Amino acid sequence: MWNYEKRLQYPVKITQTNPKIAQVIISQYGGPDGELAASMRYLAQRYTMPYNTVAGLLTDIGTEELAHFEMICAIVYQLTRNLTPEEIEKSGFDKYYVDHTLALWPQAAGGIPFNACEFQSKGDVITDLTEDLAAEQKARTTYDNILRLVKDPEVCEPIRFLRAREIVHFQRFGEALRITQENLDSRNFYAFNPEFDK
Repeated sequence: MWNYEKRLQYPVKITQTNPKIAQVIISQYGGPDGELAASMRYLAQRYTMPYNTVAGLLTDIGTEELAHFEMICAIVYQLTRNLTPEEIEKSGFDKYYVDHTLALWPQAAGGIPFNACEFQSKGDVITDLTEDLAAEQKARTTYDNILRLVKDPEVCEPIRFLRAREIVHFQRFGEALRITQENLDSRNFYAFNPEFDK
């Protein structure tokens, strides 16, 4: 299943540290609409997906989200590496530093830690795909917000790439929903929902 190449999906080469920007971008690491939640959501949902084509799509996108997770980690790391205690305190990064030093730890920009409540997996085809469509739009909005706040081109370029991939994923999930709706009729819909037979 895996063929790991030791390179990022899109290059991240940030030359200037900036812990203030890192505090914003970390939300796409462990925030409610971040890459960790996306990968876990899709990789969990694939097991109850009754259509192989759509299950394969969930696997592909879930795996790609892990690559995006890796990019966000690289961005945050490069923005915070080798900070001095003075830079940490002046930037407001001190609260994070006290608990995690400069290690990467999944949390939202507001400091709320990641937990499994950040994503849903219901086992209902329509519900899960609708969740996925919404997740991609929420992630795109978060990237839009980051781009409104961040002006450093070395940071903005990989963020623009990630934003573009959210749009592609949204389109792919739209296709998956159409495939599902074309195959879902009252007979096989009820088979997945025995409560309707009562």
